[in-house]
Amino acid sequence: MQRKLVVIFLTALTGSLSSTLYAEPVPITCTILPGAEAASVLLTNPLKFTASCQANCKFSTAVYDDNPQIICAKPVPAGKQVEMCILKAAGNKLVKLVEATADCKKP
Repeated sequence: MQRKLVVIFLTALTGSLSSTLYAEPVPITCTILPGAEAASVLLTNPLKFTASCQANCKFSTAVYDDNPQIICAKPVPAGKQVEMCILKAAGNKLVKLVEATADCKKP
């Protein structure tokens, strides 16, 4: 009986952990701003609740192997697009977007 309770508890715990840890990919826009010395990160939360969202944008510069990356996270209201953050270039101008990913999950 004790063993059966432990198995039921672990199954319930595992099920609730996976549902709270699951993050859904969401629309993201990473834009190099005029002057190429900064970039803006916009994210849209299409979910029906305020979610904990994370954005990741990676850029290239004219310098070999210099790929500035910005990762930011914050709560985003349901159905809203928000500016997550701004990346300021550290010396080298941003040339193009290399990679962009974003996700949101229930807090």
